[in-house]
Amino acid sequence: MKRVQILFLLSILSVTSWAQAQGTTVVWGKVTEASTGSPIPFANVVFKGTSIGATTDFEGYYKLSTTQRFDSIHFSYIGFVPKTKFIVAGKEQNINIQLEEDVVNLQELVFEAGENPAFQILRNIVDHKKVNDKRRLSAYEYEAYTKIEMDIDNISDKFKQRKIIQKVTSVLDSIEQIAGEDGKPVLPVFISEAISKYYYKDSPRMAHETVLNTKVTGVGVTDGTLTSQVIGASFQQYNFYQNWLNIVGKDFVSPISDGWKINYEYDLVDSLWLGDYYCYRLDFFPKREQDLAFRGSMWIHKDTWAIRQIDVTVGKEANVNFIEKIKIQQELVPTTESAWLPAKTRVMIDVSELTDRSAGFLAKFYVSNKDIVVNQPKPDKFYENPIEMVEDVNDRADDNEFWADIRHDTLSATEVHVYEMIDTLTKIPVIKTYTDIIQTGYTGYYKIGKFDIGSYSYFFGNNNIEGIRLGLGGRTNIDFSKKWELSANVAYGLKDEEWKYKFHVRRILSRSPWTEVKYMHQKEIDQIWLLNDDIDNANVFYAFSRFGTLIDPFLRQKNYFTFFTVLGRGLSQRVSYRQEYFKPLFDFEYYKDPYAETPTVRNNLSVAEVILDTRYARDEIFVINDNQRLSMGTIRWPAVNFRYTLGLSALGGDFTYHKFGLSIEKRQKMGIFGVGYLTLSGGYNFNNLPYPLLKAHIGNQTPFYFNFAYNMMDYFEFVTDKHVAFRWNHSFNGFLLNSIPAIKKLKWRLVGTVNVLYGGVGQKNYNLIPPTYDTNGSEIAPFFALGQWPYIEAGYGVENIFRFFRVDFIHRLTYTNRPGVNNFGIKFSYKFSL
Repeated sequence: MKRVQILFLLSILSVTSWAQAQGTTVVWGKVTEASTGSPIPFANVVFKGTSIGATTDFEGYYKLSTTQRFDSIHFSYIGFVPKTKFIVAGKEQNINIQLEEDVVNLQELVFEAGENPAFQILRNIVDHKKVNDKRRLSAYEYEAYTKIEMDIDNISDKFKQRKIIQKVTSVLDSIEQIAGEDGKPVLPVFISEAISKYYYKDSPRMAHETVLNTKVTGVGVTDGTLTSQVIGASFQQYNFYQNWLNIVGKDFVSPISDGWKINYEYDLVDSLWLGDYYCYRLDFFPKREQDLAFRGSMWIHKDTWAIRQIDVTVGKEANVNFIEKIKIQQELVPTTESAWLPAKTRVMIDVSELTDRSAGFLAKFYVSNKDIVVNQPKPDKFYENPIEMVEDVNDRADDNEFWADIRHDTLSATEVHVYEMIDTLTKIPVIKTYTDIIQTGYTGYYKIGKFDIGSYSYFFGNNNIEGIRLGLGGRTNIDFSKKWELSANVAYGLKDEEWKYKFHVRRILSRSPWTEVKYMHQKEIDQIWLLNDDIDNANVFYAFSRFGTLIDPFLRQKNYFTFFTVLGRGLSQRVSYRQEYFKPLFDFEYYKDPYAETPTVRNNLSVAEVILDTRYARDEIFVINDNQRLSMGTIRWPAVNFRYTLGLSALGGDFTYHKFGLSIEKRQKMGIFGVGYLTLSGGYNFNNLPYPLLKAHIGNQTPFYFNFAYNMMDYFEFVTDKHVAFRWNHSFNGFLLNSIPAIKKLKWRLVGTVNVLYGGVGQKNYNLIPPTYDTNGSEIAPFFALGQWPYIEAGYGVENIFRFFRVDFIHRLTYTNRPGVNNFGIKFSYKFSL
């Protein structure tokens, strides 16, 4: 009996051992990129040699299980080197893997007979775009969670030898854990999180975002008003149903654009289930590698022909400067009204190092959307401010429990470590010094507590009137007040021994809608030909014009009061009152009344003006940078500016007059032909005025190119009292040059310009100037005006030479016989452009 019990026990143990040996194998983990540490969604994970497998989710996670015995698991994804890992059968095990990018370019596909099977799917996708595109909805809204991380990557040994880097060696020694197992080390410098509500409305097309909470940690960056706005969802909108996607300021053609067959090659790779959706997988790549197009994969839902998932990459071959790689991954979900909206979006931009003594830059963006509501539009007034913040937007930035509750996804261990590392970096003195220098170079001001010293453009000058000019200035910042801004600048000329100064006080009455008042008083030396509202006084062109010999200079004293308010979305109004006194520092006279029996000759000029400026830009986006309101540009619609100026002699001016001005500005996409920048403007003066009060059009006699000037026109060459002007600046991007084998690797880009000016001056305005004669008795014209023909100049050139320089060849096509003018010129310019 005892022997039977022992045999029974042994049999039970053997069965148990056999059952354990034959137990379930469970493998789970995460797949990431080796170079960036970013998750790889949609990657294939299979037990090697079988079809038993799965794809990673949007966060790169996977889980596989089987009762069969296998000794290895295989990971693969398009554009990456496959990798195999050994496993232990019958056990649960965690295997995280990093895949290296495959630097070998994919070969073009060749179809020998019949139509490419992917083409019919593409036609169905395009036919159903209007149904699946989120823009077909009358409205939608959702809660958005946005996470942004920026790192220094590609840290070379030579870069580590820099003195500033050596002082953070202790930090660098620990950063390898940021990238992970096979990854390269990165140095995090910024991370942010934001929770917001995003709203969209069609007819009219408007969007609004309310930023609810932000958490920002960065080297040289604080959670200020501007940061809190730009880290939200408004600047992370990617819609592949559009023909073109604007990324880093460039327009990339979508793989499902209406002209898909012109730009891309396609391959139908597979059909598979993604959750509850049966999908086709299509791989695609651009026909010309230098084009602004994507390479990647998309998963198309079989029943609706909608994009379920998409993964696209722009490589360094594309005609984009400084970019090693751009990667966008998106997962979309259907709404109750058929259209699909992004549920999760991840964007990675890898900026290459400029030299072997510098490092690269890595920016990673993640957006998660939930609680989607469709077709419940709000009143138009709700959308008037494209972006706004709640008052306590960053009050809970340090409340870790609060953020753990409201995040859509938990932070990874790496991201938690990023916060810790950045906090360590910001406490290193040399880091703070360098960030202060960079901020000063960018803004022109150096911050000292509640005050900013600058702008440095006022600190020094040298010209024939003032001699050496020394100056100093400053302003208050938001730490001083959120409602008041005070500013003052003072300068002294060693030759003319005159003080010049400017000060202003500004009061912000409301931030929503933005409303402010400002008073300014100024005494300064200027030039007649620079009395033009097309020039910003902070412009480099204006700063350079103050050196050397000044043309028709005068001493200007000015009092200026203005009231500005936003009346509605895209509509703003400015009302100003200006008093100015001009004392010419050159030979100038005019008649107060040329038709009097004994005309009185005057030298000085006084004006008193009321000015109304109205601007309408339907889809212009503004953000608030502390106490400043900054335009981020328009998207589709033109910007229209109207100005009316009323001169009043009753308030101390020498003349009563009426002036009207109108301008229309538009950025025009031209598909494969690039993008054009169009400006159409005009002005009319109804009364008689001496020429300093007329319109002096900006000439350019420097060797440099400026897009607001007539580059082959001399300084103060033409004056008008009525005019119409047309400007067209066009960048062809890689059009034509991308197709030339010897040129395309240089990434040069063609540019073209056309400037046309038509107008004139009435005889009564000529009569205001006393005649002067040369030694031969011939009358000298006090100024020049256009005749019956318009002034026309046209140019062509190449930009992106050595990634920074532009050369324009410009021809003057009319008024070519004027003495002293050049009819052809070569102009140079410097531009940092992606």
